[in-house]
Amino acid sequence: MLQNILKIIRYLLRRPKRPKGSEVLTCHLRQSGLPHWTSFAVKRSSVENDQYGLSHFNWQVDGKNYQVLRTGCFPFVKYHCSSRPPSDLTFDNNLYTWLKIVNFGIPCFVYGLSLWSLVRVKEEVKTSKGSVTIHFLLLEDRNSRN
Repeated sequence: MLQNILKIIRYLLRRPKRPKGSEVLTCHLRQSGLPHWTSFAVKRSSVENDQYGLSHFNWQVDGKNYQVLRTGCFPFVKYHCSSRPPSDLTFDNNLYTWLKIVNFGIPCFVYGLSLWSLVRVKEEVKTSKGSVTIHFLLLEDRNSRN
């Protein structure tokens, strides 16, 4: 029993550090040339969740503002980013968080499971802690405004 506990502790200590979700978001936007919009998912196990509790928020990258819709959809975290002027998204963020709580996260869970079969495109995002694979439902046109 003690040996198993020690093995687990050693594994946790040796486990490579994962990049923060915010770093993956920023690196993807930069790597994509700051597109007008993007929508992708990243495996929850690939990142450190430093944006917990944020469902709709502003995100600045190199002077360009994005409004980000973010949801945990096990086993992924899904991001939808649109280039827009900054605005107060407190009400929206609270509303989306409340909706997730009221429906016990069931729609998010079902969406996450369905992503497994719907993902068509993968891309590597380079971060300070190594590459992270992000997933797209469709190939994105980086110049598209819709």
